[in-house]
Amino acid sequence: MNFARLRLVVSVVTTAMVTKAYSHDYGDALSKSILFFEGQRSGKLPPQQRVTWRKDSALLDGFQIGVDLVGGYYDAGDNLKFNFPMAFSTTLLAWSVLEFGEFMGPNLSDSLDAIRWATDYFLKATVVPGLVFVQVGDSYSDHDCWERPEDMDTLRTPYAVSKQFPGSEVSAEIAAALAASSIVFRPIDYQYSARLLNRARTVFNFADTYRGSYNDSLGPWVCPFYCDFSGYQDELLWGAAWLFKATKEPNYWNYVAENMHKLENYFVIGSCAEFGWDSKHAGINVLVSEQFVMGGTSNSNPFLRKADEFVCTVLPESPTVSVSYSPGGLMFKTGGSNLQHATALSFLLLVYARYLSHRNRVVHCGDVVATPSRLIQAARDQVDYILGSNPLNMSYMVGYGKKFPQRIHHRGSSLPSMDQHPERIDCKGGSPYYSSNNSNPNLHIGAVVGGPDINDSYSDSRVDFVHSEPTTYINAPLVGLLAYFKSHFYT
Repeated sequence: MNFARLRLVVSVVTTAMVTKAYSHDYGDALSKSILFFEGQRSGKLPPQQRVTWRKDSALLDGFQIGVDLVGGYYDAGDNLKFNFPMAFSTTLLAWSVLEFGEFMGPNLSDSLDAIRWATDYFLKATVVPGLVFVQVGDSYSDHDCWERPEDMDTLRTPYAVSKQFPGSEVSAEIAAALAASSIVFRPIDYQYSARLLNRARTVFNFADTYRGSYNDSLGPWVCPFYCDFSGYQDELLWGAAWLFKATKEPNYWNYVAENMHKLENYFVIGSCAEFGWDSKHAGINVLVSEQFVMGGTSNSNPFLRKADEFVCTVLPESPTVSVSYSPGGLMFKTGGSNLQHATALSFLLLVYARYLSHRNRVVHCGDVVATPSRLIQAARDQVDYILGSNPLNMSYMVGYGKKFPQRIHHRGSSLPSMDQHPERIDCKGGSPYYSSNNSNPNLHIGAVVGGPDINDSYSDSRVDFVHSEPTTYINAPLVGLLAYFKSHFYT
């Protein structure tokens, strides 16, 4: 062996690894990904608000029916509060803190603030016995206007599900968010944590007792924006799984174990790779697998098999991969806001990799052996793509890197701020800004847009909302990913 040559090869490889490891500032991206949520806030903004181009908005939500529904988040670039995706985003923020909070450093307190902004609102949305409020604002009225949330004069109709008109999916997702968040706050605010957990129990019981989809009762208002396409059984299992994690009570575990087979009614090809605001299949399997992986249970356990199958449906080298990849390496699934899939599925890969590494387990995809480190690298590849390692050398996070989207589909970002233009801009007064080719006057720092198309192309057009609109459920799982990679530069 030529040891001089060996040292040279090791040196070159090590240098390449370090260069790749430091190609992105994950800490900076993490700070910005959390800051994004401040720009999405609805309600009375706190004195420490850092996104200063945003001001108080929607301060009378719910008051027309005598219920305080002020607060929460606008889900995307519009001025509506859709509680289904808001709850999912909250659950993922809480899961991010539970798994990766130790790596967040000074960003941890901001993450907790982001979670609490949502949970405070969900406590309000579930305060009336027998009702769960699921939306504030009329979708069609809002989408007919292009105006700042501070100016909006569109309908702020509150919509709720009830015993007679159930909505198990959105109610169970809110229960999951409350339960997951209760674990987060338990070490630092036990009283608040207990309040969240008690409400999670109540809301889950409501969702399970009065079963039905909110599509049936509220379809004209929630569809086609956030219809439930995968049935509500996955949310019921998701909620029960989070309540078990929060309480360790066997009745919740038994609920998951006894009802898991019902998901088979909704399984289609590739469903093991479904995870987002609508479908929780892959998330349930990964979340529940922790109990078995950490306990050293046999690989034949059905939850582990499904979690392994999830890995094999998303790894590009797997013979059973069911997702697509762009020429530049971006994970791609049909539908809008594609980066929601890249962040959510990568988050699951990273979480499952950490579980597997505790028991030195690997995943077998036919002849392909996927180690925990391979899962981590696959997740990191997606994060790096989003941050600029792509054919366009473009970051899809606003404010990160030298080149990023300038014309995102976002009302508040695209219109002059109240500081710059204190006069009211009415419903149609914002239309010229919408159709303009000028860059948005307010940088929505940390906002991750829907992303490029399957050919790695991006038009940076405000009108092209499928690709240019940011959402809370794109950012929420990215927070956990960035926290981990900030502290693990190369794995």
